[in-house]
Parts: sequence; structure tokens; C-alpha cells
Amino acid sequence: MKSYYRTLTIAGSDSGGGAGIQADIKTFSALGCYGMSVITALTAQNTLGVQGVFPVSPEFVQLQLHSVLSDIGADAIKTGMLYSQEIIKAIVAELSLYPSIPLVVDPVMVAKDGSLLLKASAISELTQHLFPRASLITPNLIEAESLLQHKIEGKEAMEKAAIELAQWGSAAVLLKGGHWVGHEASDCLYLAESKSLRWFEGVAIPTKNTHGTGCTLSSAITAFIARGLTVSEAVANAKDYMNQAIRAGADYRLGGGYGPVKH
Repeated sequence: MKSYYRTLTIAGSDSGGGAGIQADIKTFSALGCYGMSVITALTAQNTLGVQGVFPVSPEFVQLQLHSVLSDIGADAIKTGMLYSQEIIKAIVAELSLYPSIPLVVDPVMVAKDGSLLLKASAISELTQHLFPRASLITPNLIEAESLLQHKIEGKEAMEKAAIELAQWGSAAVLLKGGHWVGHEASDCLYLAESKSLRWFEGVAIPTKNTHGTGCTLSSAITAFIARGLTVSEAVANAKDYMNQAIRAGADYRLGGGYGPVKH
């Protein structure tokens, strides 16, 4: 019998379809994986922003996770919007039963319009209990500055910040530079075991259609890990996919704000 590459996303639902669970599943499918979901929150959301958040109970989040992993299993898992300390605790508890499954943690904290997607009270739970379980964390510059409580400006500062972020115990850190002002969109990967740094150079693509890029990149990395690639190989392939998806969707118009990439 044939086997699927099994990928699981634990994240919030984006009613507009550009980010969150919807972007994750589209990315998994585009990259030849079987996508599954654990929904942590419902959002009323479109290209203009987030109009409302309705969290799922921690008990039901854990039940979804148990249902999927106890029967189908997963070759790789990613997390996105987790919203609360209680939800993170429930996820950590269930994942402790499956320590060998690779985990990509995208520390989603704030939406593009500034809406809060992670309560301040949940940050310590995220860093102290979920980060140590992660094969890779993928913060952008804004998230990294919030976690580290200092500004990050320039490539040398990014390298230091990536190493600093690894203090919480993740096996690797991908610090994304796409929020730099200008034309550069380079990302820095730090591998804790080898204490090595690798840069993935990039040029920002001029388009408003960038909604869900963080979700899409972390999902692509998860998909390539599920297919058997190393973290470094998975990041390289995911970056290539991400660039293609942005370019392919750059000239489309959907809604009145920030449109999606073309998964």
C-alpha cells in the first residue's frame, strides 16, 4: 500500500482564506502532502484585517490533536496562531506523547493590521514549554524583537538575535528578514547543534499580496521535512516555493487590502 506524507497544522482559521489553517492546507496540498488540522481559534478576517477572534476551548484543541495523532499520525507538525496560555499547555501536554515527530513553531503574535493573535500572558508558556520541543522556530523581525525585548537592525544583529532566540531550546531558528524596510528579504538560519549560521538571500517582490506569507513559509518547511529533508534543505526548498508563490500572485487583485500569495 502507498503512504501519504502526513502533515498537521495547529493554528487559527482565517475566514478570508489567505493565512492560518487555510493557507497551511493549501501549501501542504501544493507540495504533495496530506494535510490535517487542529483549529485553535476562529477569526473573522479578510484582506483588510481581523475583525474578531473566537478561541476554541483548550480541552477541544487537545481532543482534536489526540484524535489525529492517535489514529492517523503525522510525519511533521507545525503550529501557528495559538492565542492563549491554556491552549499552549494543552498542546504541549498532548505532544509530549509523540516526542519524535518534527515540530515547526511559527510564533504568530500580531496580525498585519496590528490585531493581537497571542495574549501577552501566553508568551512565557510559548518560550518556556513549546520552543524547547521545536525542531525549528520561524519568527519574523517584529516577533523576534518582541520576544527579545530589543531592536534588531542589520545582518550582524540578526545573527546575534537568531543565536539568542535559540536560548529557549529549539533545535534551530529561522529569523526572517522580510520586514526590513527596503528591497532586501534575507533570512538567517541558526542550527544549535552545529552552532552554524546560514543565510538565505532574497529580494523583496513589489506587491501588496503578502497576506499569509509567514504561515505559508512555515507550512512549506513542514511539508519538506515530512518528505524527509533536513531542516536546512527544507528551508531552502520552502524559500524557493515561497518566492514562486509570491511572484505568481503578485498581479492578482482580491479584496481591498493585502491579498494572498498564489499557493
